[in-house]
Amino acid sequence: MEFKEIFYPETRFGGFTDIDGTIAFYKRVNALIEPNHVVLDVGCGRGNYGQDRVALRRDLRIFKGKAAKVIGLDVDEGAKNNPYIDEFHLLLGNKWPLQDESVDLIVCDNVIEHIDDPDLFFAEMKRVLRVGGFVCIRTPNRWNYFAIMSSLIPNKYHSRVAAFAHGTGKREVEDIFPTFYRCNNIPKLKNIMKRYSFDSVVYGYDAEQSYLSFSKIAYFFGVLHQKFAPGFLGSAIFVFGKK
Repeated sequence: MEFKEIFYPETRFGGFTDIDGTIAFYKRVNALIEPNHVVLDVGCGRGNYGQDRVALRRDLRIFKGKAAKVIGLDVDEGAKNNPYIDEFHLLLGNKWPLQDESVDLIVCDNVIEHIDDPDLFFAEMKRVLRVGGFVCIRTPNRWNYFAIMSSLIPNKYHSRVAAFAHGTGKREVEDIFPTFYRCNNIPKLKNIMKRYSFDSVVYGYDAEQSYLSFSKIAYFFGVLHQKFAPGFLGSAIFVFGKK
């Protein structure tokens, strides 16, 4: 039995916990998508989420068929093979290869922590988004203990640590990118969303500690943190904004 089923027994019915962060985030994203929308998935990746054994979580993550067009943007050329996007653009610099006000909804999941210059990133986000369009961001909280430990480990060792934490075969080395945490706490994200004139909500979310599944003791302490830590120390930050 997995540790998750021990500490979150509801997992036995559907395969997910009541606090699943991916489900919580993407339920709200899906609530904003309209059939005529152009959706931009920033950091779209290779579509590995299509292999998720939990059908509910997998289907929430896939936008193709729910919107008129899904555009993928990534620094990894291998992401062009993502089967869940309609169009791919390779990001080679700070300027996004998209026209002004050309998309209706932007999804940015676990990307902000890899951005060296957040101001340029948010400026491009505002530029390509139509008036009335939505921004949906999930990113690790810089004040969470796991992010603090991660920042103490040199970037060149992150792939090894991630492989250990997630288990063999659960994380591809090519999917590990350098982290900077330039804009990864609630005050900074609130400030930058306000600076770029987004009507937004920014809040912490603490999901189950899946990256601690290598040890029952570590997982137990992760559960305690999830249950009792204040929101500003949550493992993730959710941001939803409207232009």
